[in-house]
Amino acid sequence: MQTELKQQDKLLNLVISGDLDQLTLHKDYWISIDSKTKKQLEDAANLVVCLDNVDRADSAGLAWLINLKRDLKHHGVSVSIHNSPKKLIELAKLSNAASFLE
Repeated sequence: MQTELKQQDKLLNLVISGDLDQLTLHKDYWISIDSKTKKQLEDAANLVVCLDNVDRADSAGLAWLINLKRDLKHHGVSVSIHNSPKKLIELAKLSNAASFLE
């Protein structure tokens, strides 16, 4: 999994690509980023997580996204998730966690 923070117009986007699964995830996003990036996120106050380029996601990926939203909300950042893969949406519905992908 790769992540890239991009400023587009007035929106801050976190573009995620590759596999979002137990083999590629080792730390929560907030823990893995540097203080400059944390400040950038807090200053923006809004983040769009783009999942267009996610090839595969499992329950670990769903948990990672839930933790991402929780951690950023704790730091005053609103998060919206766009273009979730169909299989991730199905998994979220099965896990009664579909609302976290909105």
